[in-house]
Amino acid sequence: MTAAEKMNKDEQYKYLRMIRRRYRNADRKTKGKLLDEMQSVLGMRRKSLIRLMNGSLIRKKRKRERGRTYGRDVDDALRVIYETYDGICPERLTPNLVSMARQLARHGELRTTRELLDQLDRISISTVQRILNRIRQDQPRLPRGRPKRGRGITRGIPMKRLSWRIATPGSFESDLVHHCGPSASGEYLYTIQWIDVATGWSERRAVLGRSALVIEDAFIIFLARLPFPVLEIHPDNGTEFFNGHLLRFWGHRVRDVILSRSRPYHKNDNPRVEQKNSTLVRRYLGYDRLDTVEQVLAVNRFYDKMWVYYNLFQPVMHLAEKQVVQDDNGGTRVIRRHDKARTPFDRLCETEAISTPHREQLEALRDGINPRRLRQQIYDDLDVIFRLPCAAPGSRQNVHLTLAKNLDRRKEPLSHLDFNCTSVG
Repeated sequence: MTAAEKMNKDEQYKYLRMIRRRYRNADRKTKGKLLDEMQSVLGMRRKSLIRLMNGSLIRKKRKRERGRTYGRDVDDALRVIYETYDGICPERLTPNLVSMARQLARHGELRTTRELLDQLDRISISTVQRILNRIRQDQPRLPRGRPKRGRGITRGIPMKRLSWRIATPGSFESDLVHHCGPSASGEYLYTIQWIDVATGWSERRAVLGRSALVIEDAFIIFLARLPFPVLEIHPDNGTEFFNGHLLRFWGHRVRDVILSRSRPYHKNDNPRVEQKNSTLVRRYLGYDRLDTVEQVLAVNRFYDKMWVYYNLFQPVMHLAEKQVVQDDNGGTRVIRRHDKARTPFDRLCETEAISTPHREQLEALRDGINPRRLRQQIYDDLDVIFRLPCAAPGSRQNVHLTLAKNLDRRKEPLSHLDFNCTSVG
């Protein structure tokens, strides 16, 4: 029996309760066969099974706690790795402990031994959770109208929800996050975010205002930086994505890209990007107002480092199976099972969407970066952003941050925009 097929204690006791009635009503020869069957299924000793069949199958509470299996070295390593991953859940953390420990050791942030790596490789998710509950200390962290119905310009664009079964990279959910604070008056900063359904790859860009000019600039940067082609863009029904200028951009400048949109009043048609709006944007920038050119430039420098950190180092879990079961009350519930946590870059390398030069370039970028130092730089940039003053009431800021060369390249095809990861971080 493999580790994935092995029963837990509750399942073992359920199996024993089901077979005990047959055991007690059987003759000596049949009991022997049943014991053979239970041994092969559960892998338990014969005498232990006989005691359970003749005794009680009610699980008793442990009278004495087990001693510690993992020492202080594992606690210290988990503390450093957990901080490096910025406090992700144990389900995402545990499968990547060894790889991150080696990465940190390469940059002098952690001392590792063969014994420590073996312990990090075999430690369970529940044990990691217990250790983190013990060593984790509270740290100050920043906090974490209905759409209009489709207009004539969007009538030819299909409404749907992207399937969680998509395996080919290139299908992006897209959304716009407002950084207006308590008042939506005047021009202020917006974050445009793309999330790839298949890999979890994320792209973010800050713009001032939401004119077609600045939105198109963000799209051009995404297309130039992505190491794989875009197959589909799936935003909501907002006019910042669906207007004549941007439809011409996707129809004439960038070809063979499918445009789709979410259904009106169905916010959960874009669940992945909505989740990342909370964890990758609001968690860092909160709900404060940002409305100056200096803040836009600082936020984009901050997003460039996040691009490296979250795509190359942060593991994500994807839905692998959904099963509808009936509960004891006659209702139904959905059981969701997720796959092993892996980084978006690792998931991308498992497909044929990325070319060998791009993969080798990103691998060299990842291996040369100290993730613990990169995380600290992200928070340092965040402090810089919040030290910048907002615009004075009534003042006007330059909405169009596009350089002259960007204005000129609108007339050129996008084939010349080669991927260049050296410009990031």
